[in-house]
Amino acid sequence: MTTVFHRAPRATLPVAVAGDGIEIIDSEGKRYIDACGGAAVSCLGHSNQRVIDAIERQARQLPYAHTSFFTTNVAEELADRLVDAAPKGLGHVYFVSGGSEAIEAALKLARQYFVEKGEMQRRHFIARRQSYHGNTLGALAIGGNAWRREPFLPILIEAHHVSPCYAYREQRAGESEEAFAQRLADELESKILELGAESVAAFVAETVVGATAGAVPPVREYFRKIRAVCDKYGVLLILDEIMSGMGRTGHLYACEEDGIAPDLLTIAKGLGAGYQAIGATLVSDEIYRTIIGGTGFFQHGHTYIAHATACAAALEVQRVIEEERLLDNVKARGEQLRSRLRERYAEHPFIGDIRGRGLFVGVELVRDRVTQAPFDPMIKLHARIKSEAMQRGLMVYPMGGTVDGSIGDHVLLAPPFICTAPQIETIVERLADAIDGALTSSNLE
Repeated sequence: MTTVFHRAPRATLPVAVAGDGIEIIDSEGKRYIDACGGAAVSCLGHSNQRVIDAIERQARQLPYAHTSFFTTNVAEELADRLVDAAPKGLGHVYFVSGGSEAIEAALKLARQYFVEKGEMQRRHFIARRQSYHGNTLGALAIGGNAWRREPFLPILIEAHHVSPCYAYREQRAGESEEAFAQRLADELESKILELGAESVAAFVAETVVGATAGAVPPVREYFRKIRAVCDKYGVLLILDEIMSGMGRTGHLYACEEDGIAPDLLTIAKGLGAGYQAIGATLVSDEIYRTIIGGTGFFQHGHTYIAHATACAAALEVQRVIEEERLLDNVKARGEQLRSRLRERYAEHPFIGDIRGRGLFVGVELVRDRVTQAPFDPMIKLHARIKSEAMQRGLMVYPMGGTVDGSIGDHVLLAPPFICTAPQIETIVERLADAIDGALTSSNLE
């Protein structure tokens, strides 16, 4: 029995010993194509020598300096690079160690911003059902992932939820994308008015929904309409791009495709590509100026914020993405992946939807394509698919509760940006075999 307390302690896990490009190798020599980046993390694969060398150089020079005493050149350079490419108005970067920390920082910044302005009554946060923003208590509270939240509800802060922009499930028959987006914006406005416009601090949303619903992109105009509602009532817009950002959708920031700028934006996974633990919250100039002009102090912090070695890794990751023009490959390989999946499953009775942006792709399984009825959750089809995929040397990120937190199954794919066209073909073939194997073992074919 392992002495490491894993998230699933009863599971017997293979031991990873090496990485080679998009593959992980276990202690018995078996290779697994990492078609999900672990959890949309490993965007450069597992053996990028440039990033490894950058980590070694920084560790030899200065591995860590506490930010209450020093800044470092590498943190400043990384922040400059992120801001230069960011949506308009996001002029400052607060570095943390991961996605949950980035969300916690965003929530606290939103609250402190209004405290500094003297708007002490602004305390409510609104998010969406079927969202996920992290596992720390503040992030879990605003998230809409029901099964993750349920055991901890008595100790979560109050949060409010509206409908997700989940076209496959929520868009009505005959309803245009424009009308669907407007209906959702109207729902947000109604929730703000219900709570009292002067008491709402922020609306929080994943630009492209990740783990909970499986790479669900917004319809056109959705975020423009949401931005307008937030502006109307002085509510901050916080975009969570922890999974979808840093090139995953083919844009460095996913919201570029939606043509809007948030007030706060969180990133993590692809920022450091798994080579070091790092995340960040990008902060608007308005929020920064308000705090600087008030107390001059952000009442928050962690030991490892702006960790020098982590910043060095992330800086080199971002250089590699730019210099090797990997976003072009993300767009091309993402289009190939979705096209091949749609061709493969055009007539499949149990594949309901294939969606996503770039190399961020979701496959939703259903018992009936016409009614979109999900499978019985007791079957745990998503878990069976993961097991079958691992047997075939393929890592995918399946999840249950896709529809409402209890029912529904999907598979999330987020392969590294360095994937080649033949590797995409192999991923599609192995996934198809895994899904067929799971359906057969469940007596569903």
